[in-house]
Amino acid sequence: MAPAEMMQIPTDEMKIDPPYRIVNRLHIDAKAEHARLVAGLRAAPAHIEPKYFYDELGCALYAAICQLDEYYPTRTERAIFQEHREAIAAAIGRGGTFVDLGAGDCCKAMSWLPFIEPIRYLAVDIAGPSLETALGNMAPEFPDTEMLGLVTDFSQRLEIPAELLAAPVTMFYPGSSIGNFTPGAAVEFLRQVRGAAGGGALLIGVDAKKPKPRLDAAYADALGVTAAFNLNALRHINRVLKAGFTETNWRHAGFYNEALGRIEMHLEAVREETIQLDGMQRIFRAGERIHSENSYKYARREFEDLLRESGYQSIQAWSNAAQEFWVFLARE
Repeated sequence: MAPAEMMQIPTDEMKIDPPYRIVNRLHIDAKAEHARLVAGLRAAPAHIEPKYFYDELGCALYAAICQLDEYYPTRTERAIFQEHREAIAAAIGRGGTFVDLGAGDCCKAMSWLPFIEPIRYLAVDIAGPSLETALGNMAPEFPDTEMLGLVTDFSQRLEIPAELLAAPVTMFYPGSSIGNFTPGAAVEFLRQVRGAAGGGALLIGVDAKKPKPRLDAAYADALGVTAAFNLNALRHINRVLKAGFTETNWRHAGFYNEALGRIEMHLEAVREETIQLDGMQRIFRAGERIHSENSYKYARREFEDLLRESGYQSIQAWSNAAQEFWVFLARE
């Protein structure tokens, strides 16, 4: 038998380079994050950022939400992608960089790679370990595509190093996540996306307006999974602030605000509770709410107007027969 060094058998001292690269540009100002959370909870009405949904349990609960009968957006978008895949892929073209914003497990983007054959796939997410797992699983299936991950929080500002992008660039933002922004903030974010793409394209999923009962049910399901998802944010906040929330003192409130064209999610106190915020008490009276998320819904023309305001001029759109959800491909 040949010596181990001649056979190059991996040992504990040897490292095999992974078939992907992770760039970490996550700069968290812990004091500023802490101060923003405390200020939101002290405000009247109180509010928190949706990022506090997504600890490990929250991510698992969101995955369960996507499987619910009432929660149509995920499967509707998937069906539109499947029905119009070839036409959308032809409009995008081949090569370049496919940038997956809020990539998560990268499953949505993975279904596009065989059709558009990008030179480079860039997965962007705040969760570095999730990117490593996803890219490690994907890389063997797409040996001709360079796999990159960018760890960053683009909820405040989208910044992608130019050296990570090979033109032409297609930005991919599925799942109607744009609905979490107010319309004004959405325009600002879309301008950042357009700037990062450098003349490339944006492929984006957008939930459509529809009757209130359908929307109410989607965000207040019969099994209570969405309620658990919302209430879990209090557990996350307790770990961050040691605030002392008792989940049983709160209930989930999710409903469609027709006047504002958005789903609102709130945590509502069912009885009075006193919590601690940096040594100061904050009393929540029964019926008082903490606003935890918005999800804006758009008619086709409304969202096309937002795209044009953001600097996009060439816009294509696809939907299903009932026009429950829209997929847009936009260029300057």
